[in-house]
Amino acid sequence: MAYYLTVSTSIAIVLISVMGTHLLTGMNGMFSLGQAAFMGLGAYTASILVVTFGVPFPIAVIISILLTLVVAYLVGFATLRIRQDFFALATFGFGQAMIGLFTESVQLTGGSLGFTNIPRITTPTLAFVSLAVVIFIVWSIRRSHFGRDSLAIRGNDMAAKSSGIDIFKHRMVIFLIASAFAAYAGVLLAFYNRYIDSNSFGWMISVTWIIIVFLWWTGQPHWYFIRWDHLIWLCLKFYGLRRNGRITLYCLTILFIINVMPKGLFGSIKLPKFVKQLFTKKRQEVE
Repeated sequence: MAYYLTVSTSIAIVLISVMGTHLLTGMNGMFSLGQAAFMGLGAYTASILVVTFGVPFPIAVIISILLTLVVAYLVGFATLRIRQDFFALATFGFGQAMIGLFTESVQLTGGSLGFTNIPRITTPTLAFVSLAVVIFIVWSIRRSHFGRDSLAIRGNDMAAKSSGIDIFKHRMVIFLIASAFAAYAGVLLAFYNRYIDSNSFGWMISVTWIIIVFLWWTGQPHWYFIRWDHLIWLCLKFYGLRRNGRITLYCLTILFIINVMPKGLFGSIKLPKFVKQLFTKKRQEVE
C-alpha cells in the first residue's frame, strides 16, 4: 500500500506541471522544451533557502515561484515573438543552460552529486489538494473568455490577431502561469523525495509532459479527474520497462494518437448525458 501511495503522490506532483503544459500546448499550441527547467529552478531555490539559509517553507515556496516568474518573463519576452518551431528550440536552449547552471554551481546545488538533506514536508494530502486546486484553475481558464481566446490563437493566430486579441500578451500570461505551476511542482517534488539533481529536469522530462497532454487531450480538463486511475495504472505498467523501452513505447503511442486519434486516446468518448446537462446548467447559472 505504501508503494502505491508513493507512486500516486509522485504522479500528482508531476500532473501539476502537466497542467501547465496543458495550457501551453493543449490550449495555445506552444511547444516548450524548457518547462522542466522551471521545475528545477523552483526545486533548487526552495531547497537552498530552507536547508542552507533556514528560511521557513511557506516563504521559500513564495520566493521560488516569484523568482521563476521573473526568469520566465525574461525568457518569454525574448522568445514569444518568434515562430513556434524556433520558440521550441529557444526553450530547449534555455533548459540546457539551466541544467548546466545547476551542475556547475557546486557550492549551492551540490553539482552532479545532487542536493541532499532536504526535509520531507510534502505530504500526499498536500500533493492531492494542490493538484485538485490546479486542475480547477485550468478548468476555470478553459471556461472563461480568456480560455476561448487561447483556443482561437491555437486554431489560427493570424485570425485571432485580426479580431483584436493581443497574442504576445496572451501567450506571456499563459507562459507565466505554466512556469509557476512547474516551479510549485518542483518544490513539492524536492520536499517529498528529499533529494534532487540536475538530471531530473532535462528536456526529455518536458517532452514527456507534452506526450501526456497528447495522450489524454480532449479539450475538456475535467476528464483529468475521471482518468486519474487510468494514468496511475499506465505509469505502473510502464515503470517496469527499461528506459529505452519506455521511450520507444511513448513514441509509438504518440504516432498512433496523432494519426488515428488526433483528439486524444479517449477523445471520442463523451460524458454521460445527465453529467453533460449538469455542466451546461452550471455554466448558464454562472453566465
